[in-house]
Amino acid sequence: MTNQQWNDLLAVLRGEVLTPAPVGFIIDCPWLPGWHGIEIADYLSSETLWFEANRRAIETFPDAWFLPGFWSEFGMCTEPSAFGSRCIFPRNEFPFAEKILTDVGQIADLRVPDPHTDGLLPFMLNRLKWARPRLEDLGHQIRFSVSRGPLNVATFLMGTTEFLMALKTDPGPTHRLLRVITDYLKQWHALQRETFPTIDGLLVLDDIVGFMGEMDFVAFGLPYLRELFATDVAVKFFHNDAACAKSIKYYPEIGINLYNPGIQTPLAEMRRLCGNRLTILGTIPPRDVLAAGTPDDVRAAVRRLLAETPDRSRLILSCAGGLPPGVSTENLRAFLEAARG
Repeated sequence: MTNQQWNDLLAVLRGEVLTPAPVGFIIDCPWLPGWHGIEIADYLSSETLWFEANRRAIETFPDAWFLPGFWSEFGMCTEPSAFGSRCIFPRNEFPFAEKILTDVGQIADLRVPDPHTDGLLPFMLNRLKWARPRLEDLGHQIRFSVSRGPLNVATFLMGTTEFLMALKTDPGPTHRLLRVITDYLKQWHALQRETFPTIDGLLVLDDIVGFMGEMDFVAFGLPYLRELFATDVAVKFFHNDAACAKSIKYYPEIGINLYNPGIQTPLAEMRRLCGNRLTILGTIPPRDVLAAGTPDDVRAAVRRLLAETPDRSRLILSCAGGLPPGVSTENLRAFLEAARG
């Protein structure tokens, strides 16, 4: 993000209303490679192709805020790789990390990885080190440390069904698993901030929160997310585009001030549930409107959202969730046009 974009973001978080309404999108490997005309494997393995795809996005859509901006990543393999997960990289499909835990008894032997040396994390940092002078030449800065959340990483190490069952059958080992993962993620975010002093934001993505009832979230999600967000940065950004109705009221308590939801709960209801204490990044349907719709469909959806939201404070227009595959340049331009009124 540029300095102006960052300062405008902070103003929105303070409750100030910007005109025109700000527009922002989470962008990473589900959208950027296809939009740029390259395969996912090339995007993830080539610094220059990765950089050029991100550069083209910010230059094609200068009025949009892209979050976190120049995201150095290896898809869902990033965090599990440090635990020794076998990472699978198809040519043009999303990468995937195989689970390493086949029995809850194995959790006792799990150790906290070292983000300085383990898995793909050193390569992530090296890519940003290489890119830093180049993106700064474009007027941008590295603003966010980024990771998946503790529950999300746990499901990759263990399997989603197995993890959710273990919440009920083996709560002790499950807490042990989340303790190890959270300690690792705290060190990983600290290393990113130490490496890039321009970082003043934290982005955590954890859709597994949306698969839990309220009591389970309070027991297994809230304490570890609270620890992860307990750091002195200005922007505390959370992505969960699964269901949020059972957990969103706790997000301000965790420290979150910017939230990217899914489409399950209307904007007005989310604001009511959280006491309007969160800035919402959303909530246009990503697949059915932004990817599959026409430019006219996109314009109509954005205008409808604005008409239904007389209070424009703490709102950044976006899709619900990250930018999905298949969104065209024309549809993004239509989105920005409708936001300008």
